[in-house]
Amino acid sequence: MVAEKATHLSDIEDEDDLDEEPGEVIESAPPQEVGEERELNAFGFKKKLLKRGRGCETPEFNDEVTVHYVGTLLDGTKFDSTRDTDEPVTFTLGKAQVVAGLDHGIVSMKKGEVALFTLPADSGYKVGGSGGIPPNSITQFEVELISWITVVDICKDGGILKKIMEKGNRNELPSDLDEVLVKYQATLVDGTIVAETPEGGVEFCVKDGQLFPGFPKVIMSMRRGEKAKLIVQPQYVVGEKGTEACSGFLSVLPNSVLRVDIELVSFKPVIDVTGDSKVLKKILKEGEGAIANEGATVNISYRAMLEDGTILEKKGIDEIQPLEFITDEEQVITGLDRAVATMKKGERAIINIHPNYAFGNVEERRDFATVPPGSYVVYEVEMIDFIKEKAPWELSNNEKIEVAGRKKEEGNILFKNGKYQRAGKKYDKAADYVSEDGSFGDNEQKLAEALRVSCWLNGAACSLKLNDFLGAIKMCSQVLDIESVNVKALYRRAQAYIETGDLLLADADVKKALEADPQNREVMMMQRKLKQLQAESDRRDAKLYTNMFANKTKDISVATKRLRVEKTEDERKDDQVVGMDGNGERC
Repeated sequence: MVAEKATHLSDIEDEDDLDEEPGEVIESAPPQEVGEERELNAFGFKKKLLKRGRGCETPEFNDEVTVHYVGTLLDGTKFDSTRDTDEPVTFTLGKAQVVAGLDHGIVSMKKGEVALFTLPADSGYKVGGSGGIPPNSITQFEVELISWITVVDICKDGGILKKIMEKGNRNELPSDLDEVLVKYQATLVDGTIVAETPEGGVEFCVKDGQLFPGFPKVIMSMRRGEKAKLIVQPQYVVGEKGTEACSGFLSVLPNSVLRVDIELVSFKPVIDVTGDSKVLKKILKEGEGAIANEGATVNISYRAMLEDGTILEKKGIDEIQPLEFITDEEQVITGLDRAVATMKKGERAIINIHPNYAFGNVEERRDFATVPPGSYVVYEVEMIDFIKEKAPWELSNNEKIEVAGRKKEEGNILFKNGKYQRAGKKYDKAADYVSEDGSFGDNEQKLAEALRVSCWLNGAACSLKLNDFLGAIKMCSQVLDIESVNVKALYRRAQAYIETGDLLLADADVKKALEADPQNREVMMMQRKLKQLQAESDRRDAKLYTNMFANKTKDISVATKRLRVEKTEDERKDDQVVGMDGNGERC
């Protein structure tokens, strides 16, 4: 006689019966205690915790779970049990493949957890052994959650399902610009291999994709080291016409479902430094700590080359000294300057630079070769070390005023040389060092305030040169909040208002400036210009209204003529009717 197997999962000893791992509790209710029973909904569905699980994660709908369960009636009568065969069952949550409603209980469980679920009579037990359940019976299921496979619906329409077989080891996800190393094997349902990478995998840019159109979306959902299985429906593989055989990819018949085993081995992040894809930084080795940022004194080694590999220059390589420079000071080409400002200590990267951020359309002689006009250049750079520019809060009040004054003078030099954008940044930084933070004494406050006003005025002049009229208005308004009759601020704001078409606001500023300085020649010239603009605007408005009234009069005339014609036709018809007898015959 075969020994009877244990009826309840909780009766089986488990050497892994450990307390729950510590973790952040995100539910509003306190954690459920062993032996405690709670209602999960308002329909009598209850959960009693028999054994704690491990970790903090729980499965979600569409995940594939593997469980042991024992189903009984309230009197203890067993009607189904996976323990009888010692084979757990695997099914998809949310599909009611075992018991309608039980899925809602399993999504609350952690790995290794054992719980007793009480289901109301209308729960609808569907699979296996249901013949022994009397009608309208309350049932109980003691469930052990052994494991689960996370399933991700990539396109939210069931077209590409990703089953995560092995989780990645980091949280970062690749972006569409990143360069990834991937292993995959794609097969049809019958096992025919249609595409396969070499043993070491294949490297490509995410946005360029591989295999099928939705592949980049799959890659961007994966973590480094993650392994997964994909089920790809025909609309995301080949459509109705199928694909032609090509290198590394066999032809696929129309309406074929593709199965793909995939592993994201690694990826190299690619940063769009300038936001226009003209300076791209591919990180080969991640650095540590904060980035250098603008104004830092950096020490780098690099190899510069053309796209064809021609070496242009080297620094910090082959006994050549590294390069030291201050970022955002135009001491190197713009693309290298801006990319290095985003690097961390110890970081290694490849920087691809468009001619607009390199040497432009001029020929440039470097150490080992000449750069032809319009050339792209590539830099392999390592950040050896850097010293960041001190922040305002790290300085004394006197130091803040000194640094602000120096940066303002640097901005003035840049402005005189026509470098308005860089000059504006200098003025902004200078103003930041003497911002109104309440730390300055009375005498210091006067100096700081004077510097702020001067920097805002100069910054407004830069904005006007760059056609940033709203920026100019903002800075002039900041000045006028402190000095309400500052003539320069009123004059420059009026300039900006004219350019934005706000002639009434410009006129108000001009009048206020002349009240403060009646003999100011520039303001008087602006007033004359403003009167001309206003007169031109009035003439345009008058012409517009004249045309409007003329068209209105024309419309009225046309309508009157139409009424006269219609009236004449109506009168003619009336005459015809009068000229006929009752039978329609003419009299």
